Amino acid sequence: MEHNVALVDDHHLVRSGLAATVDNLGGYRVTVDAGHGRELIEALEALAPGDLRQPRIAIVDLNMPVMDGYETIAWLRAHRPDVLPLALTFDAADEALVKAVRSGARGFLLKNARPAVLKNALDALVDTGYYYTDQVQGTLQEHPGPLTRHELERERVLEQITPRELEFLLLVCSPNEPTYEEIADTMGIHRRTVDNYRIALFEKFHIKSKTGLVLFAIRWGLVAV
Repeated sequence: MEHNVALVDDHHLVRSGLAATVDNLGGYRVTVDAGHGRELIEALEALAPGDLRQPRIAIVDLNMPVMDGYETIAWLRAHRPDVLPLALTFDAADEALVKAVRSGARGFLLKNARPAVLKNALDALVDTGYYYTDQVQGTLQEHPGPLTRHELERERVLEQITPRELEFLLLVCSPNEPTYEEIADTMGIHRRTVDNYRIALFEKFHIKSKTGLVLFAIRWGLVAV
């Protein structure tokens, strides 16, 4: 029996090479390919129920524009639980692995894996629904909590920021780039109070400028980019 595979990777050459590898493994064929998660969703939604191209497995690159692999895998888990996601990445860091599994990945594979390893991964997904190596299982046991290291650090950062300091910080990051005087008017406070918020954030997080405040907010996901 031949199983259909969807490929999601923003590098066309990588995707083409991987498609050729999958098609030559035996037992698998690529029927859907996309450059990012949004393209995958559109491709899947364009397939009618019972279409012979419906994938059983989705090999998903984690680092992509528009809609990255984590979001894509989470979407599959919520909307297409019949499709088994295999996370694919160059990043062997524990953070990426844990985040991918938390998003719903049924397996985790490095891009430099040999075809035989890829075949083992696909076979395991079909047979058991999962592909976790001993190394992956060890990493997951070391990180049993619901939050990744970055998310835990973000929580600690937020705990140090008061609601009014956060309001000030978000105004600093506004697209219209308000002055401190305009921020004071918006918040209904004296300019000196705005300076106090600014100085407090500078001292807590070793920030030196208004630009530094914006970069700080972006780093910790307080504002969208």
